[in-house]
Amino acid sequence: LVSLLALRDEQLQHARSHLIEQCAAALAGLHGIDADLLVGAPEFDPLLAMRALIDDLGHPVPTFEYALRWLERHRPPTTGRAVVHGDFRLGNLLVDPSGLTAVLDWELVHLGDPVEDLGWFCVRAWRFGAEAPVAGLGTREELLEAYARAGGAPVAPEVLRWWEAYGTLRWGVICLTQTAVHLRGDLRSVELAAIGRRVCETEWDLLLLLAPEAAAAALARHEVDGSEAVSFRDRLIPG
Repeated sequence: LVSLLALRDEQLQHARSHLIEQCAAALAGLHGIDADLLVGAPEFDPLLAMRALIDDLGHPVPTFEYALRWLERHRPPTTGRAVVHGDFRLGNLLVDPSGLTAVLDWELVHLGDPVEDLGWFCVRAWRFGAEAPVAGLGTREELLEAYARAGGAPVAPEVLRWWEAYGTLRWGVICLTQTAVHLRGDLRSVELAAIGRRVCETEWDLLLLLAPEAAAAALARHEVDGSEAVSFRDRLIPG
């Protein structure tokens, strides 16, 4: 609800016009903190951690396996070692008509590559149907330029794409993990069960990122005619 308000509330229209710049500045400031000052913060290899999570679930998803192998093959050199928020997205920001006022939910803070936060901010699940790739607010180029202006390290588009793909896979694994909690009976929850239905959305998002031609061909096969084709397209590519 908070994210939808930030994207669509008329009172926040002015705020949206410079929210990417403010978010980029907030992240550049966070990433500029001396990482050695955060004693005891978790630090881990993101792909090894992802591999362990997927294996522990015991429920292989072919698209996720493909994505993980793609990430392993195309892994870029690290941009640096920084304090990473870990869940920087529109739903964890406080916004008023003046723009960004606070960043919430710091329980996932860890040490890692600063571009992880930028990639997570671009994950399609956080756009809520809006077309703009950065939280439904603007372009990736705007984000990277604003981040560099604010003192962040220069980031190549292909590096941001890698971390966006990693973030998309991460969200898919989170969906699987939360659903497993429900299915195992650890915590019966309609919410957790419903989150499991989002796994297929994440699979599609990964295909759009990593195999766009194959995704387009799959969509075209369903474009038969009439409302059925339109409905199918809208479910896969909202907005």
